[in-house]
Amino acid sequence: MPQATAAEWGVIMIKRRSLAVFIVLSIITFGIYELYWIYKLAQDMNAICYGDGRHTGGLLKFVLLGLITFGIYPIVWWYMLADRLQFNAPRYNLYFKESGAIVLLWLVLGSLIIVGPFIALYIIIQNTNALAEKYNMRTGANI
Repeated sequence: MPQATAAEWGVIMIKRRSLAVFIVLSIITFGIYELYWIYKLAQDMNAICYGDGRHTGGLLKFVLLGLITFGIYPIVWWYMLADRLQFNAPRYNLYFKESGAIVLLWLVLGSLIIVGPFIALYIIIQNTNALAEKYNMRTGANI
């Protein structure tokens, strides 16, 4: 009997992300791509980390709570996302030395040297790409 493919099981393939593409497309689209990117990132995190007892809030929550808290919630969201990446790495035989605290420091204190948020985003992208690659191999989504 043939084995079911990832598409038949409803498994999605998580695509690689790039900081350069993110920056360029966000500039070209005046930030609209950034919103789409955050939406897809939350969706992918929930797929990769399914079953860990946590949930990454989506774009609506990100934007609305960001407005209500005057920009504090997005910082917390990035912290929780980085922490979730580190927490789930062992499930995929990976180890990330960058925790949510490191990303938080780059976001907040790194803003003083302008490049800090980009470094934080780079850490998130690298760790997400590593987990996505293992997720795709495990689920057969990259076949």
